[in-house]
Amino acid sequence: MQDCLFCKIIREELPSSVVYEDELIKIIMNINPNTNGHLLILPKKHYLNFIDIDQEIITHSLEVTKNKIYPLLKERLHCEGLTLAQNNELGQEIKHFHIHLIPRYPNDGADISYKKDQLDDVGEIFEKLI
Repeated sequence: MQDCLFCKIIREELPSSVVYEDELIKIIMNINPNTNGHLLILPKKHYLNFIDIDQEIITHSLEVTKNKIYPLLKERLHCEGLTLAQNNELGQEIKHFHIHLIPRYPNDGADISYKKDQLDDVGEIFEKLI
């Protein structure tokens, strides 16, 4: 997609700080990080969302994260955990599949909370899903 911000970054029409790159993906620093070392995994081919993407890209992205990027974040930034996040449609600001790698630190303030008073009963939701 020609006007896609991430496609422009992949084609190097826009600058980025690349942490890792191979034939399938590019991993860059998020310019609006939640924590120190917040990265984005960008497939080099344009995919809209989780439904659209090839399984090979997801598998490859997780293998690179597990074997290269998470160990790098632990060694160099001394993070104590890692949150992986991926938005589809609602909440997806840039319509190019990407995975957030958010290093976690004690008291980092990264808010992944929920509002229990706004949720339906877990049992009711379960019944809808089975």
